Amino acid sequence: MIGLTSARTRLTQRLVARATGGAPVDLTSLEAVPRRLLRPLRRSGLDPVTRIGHSAPDPVHRLAHMFGMNIWLVSGQDEAKAVLADQRRFSNDIRPYVGAAGASVGGLGFTDPPEHTRLRTLLTPEFTMRRINRLTPRIEAIVDAQLDQMEASGPVVDLVEQFAFPIPFLVICELLGLPAEDRARFMTLSHARFDVTAGGAGAFGAISQSQLFLLEATRKQRANPGDGLLGRILAAVGDDVSDEEVAGLADGVFTGGYETTASMLALGSLVLLRDRKHFELVRDDDSSIDRVVEEMLRYLSVVQIAFPRFAKEDLDLFGKRIRKGDVVIAALSRADRDHRVGPDLGTFDPNRPPSPHVAFGYGFHRCVGAELARLELRIAFPRLVRRFPELALAVEPETLAFRDKSIVYAVDSLPVHLDGTSGPSNAS
Repeated sequence: MIGLTSARTRLTQRLVARATGGAPVDLTSLEAVPRRLLRPLRRSGLDPVTRIGHSAPDPVHRLAHMFGMNIWLVSGQDEAKAVLADQRRFSNDIRPYVGAAGASVGGLGFTDPPEHTRLRTLLTPEFTMRRINRLTPRIEAIVDAQLDQMEASGPVVDLVEQFAFPIPFLVICELLGLPAEDRARFMTLSHARFDVTAGGAGAFGAISQSQLFLLEATRKQRANPGDGLLGRILAAVGDDVSDEEVAGLADGVFTGGYETTASMLALGSLVLLRDRKHFELVRDDDSSIDRVVEEMLRYLSVVQIAFPRFAKEDLDLFGKRIRKGDVVIAALSRADRDHRVGPDLGTFDPNRPPSPHVAFGYGFHRCVGAELARLELRIAFPRLVRRFPELALAVEPETLAFRDKSIVYAVDSLPVHLDGTSGPSNAS
C-alpha cells in the first residue's frame, strides 16, 4: 500500500483533533482510535484470522458518528471492490484534512486522478513482469545470503530479524538503485521508522529522517542517474517532475514494499511451521509454491484496511444512505473471508480452488508492487524450508506477540530452531 504510514498518521491526527477540539496529537498506530472502531478488525493473538472469520451482520455498516462525519466499514468482498473502484462517487484526496503540504510526500494512495494517474504512470514501467523478473537472480542471492547468516548465527534465530525484514529491505534498495555504501544508514533510519515502541515524536522524527534520506538520494541521482528506479525515472522525466515528487514516489515504494512483505514472510513462515503438512508441501513439491503464496496472501491479508474513501456526494451504497463527506473504509482482512465468496475461508488451505482476494487492494489504487511481493515470497519460502528442512518453532505459539493495533498486521518476533532438535516442532 503505497505511502500508507506517514499520510495515514497525519490524517488520524487531524481527525482526532476535530473530535477533541485540540491541536493534532502524535499517533503512530491505532492505539488512540476508539475501541468500537477497532473491534470489527480485531484479530486473535495466535491465529491471525479466528475472530474475523465470521461475517459482520451487514457487509456495509456504520461504525460510528465521529469527527462530524459517519464512519462506515465495508466488509463484504463485492462491496469492498465496488467502493475501491468507484472514482466518480468516492475520493482518496486527504488534503481537506491534512493540508496540501501534509499530503505531498508519499501520498500517491491519497490522491485522485488526474494527479494520481500522472504520478502512478511514472512507476508503472518499473513494475512490469519483464522488469520484475529481471530482479530474480538478485532476490535469490539476497535470500541465500540471509540464510547463510542465519546458519552462522544458529541454532536459534529470530526469523523476523534475520529473514523477514532484511530480505524486502535489500530488494527495495536494489530496486531503487541505492548505493551499497548508503544502505547501512538507510537501514538504521528504517528500523527507527517502523519501531512500534517509539511512539509520538520519536516515530515522526524517524519518518522525516528516512524521507529526507530519500530526497537526498533523489538529488544525487538527478546529478548522476544510476540504473535503478530513481535514476530511470529522473532520466525519463527531466525537470517535469520535482525532486520532492520523485522522492515521495520512492518513499511510497519503500513503505509499500518493505513492512508489508516483511510481515508476509514472517506470518507465512508461522503458517508453515504450525502445520508440518504445509511445510512439507513447500519443501517437497516445486509446483505448489504459486498456490501456497496466493492462499497466504488471502488468508493473512496483512494490510488490514484500505485507504479511507470520502463520499463526494450523497449516495446509496448497497441499501445504506451515505452522506457527502462520510468516510468509507474497506476492511480487506474481512473481505478476504467473506463466506459468500467460498466455504471455510477462515482456514488456510492451499489446495482449495483459487479464491479471489483483495490483499493488494482493488481498482486504480491497487498496489503497484504486487508482482514484486509475489516474486519475493515465491523465492524465499522454498529456499527457507529446503535449507533448513527440520526448522521448528523455538517457543510455544501462544507466547508470540502480534501487532494487532497496526494497519499492517505482524508478529514481533519468531524464534526458531534451525535443526529442530528442541522446542515445539509440530505446534498447531
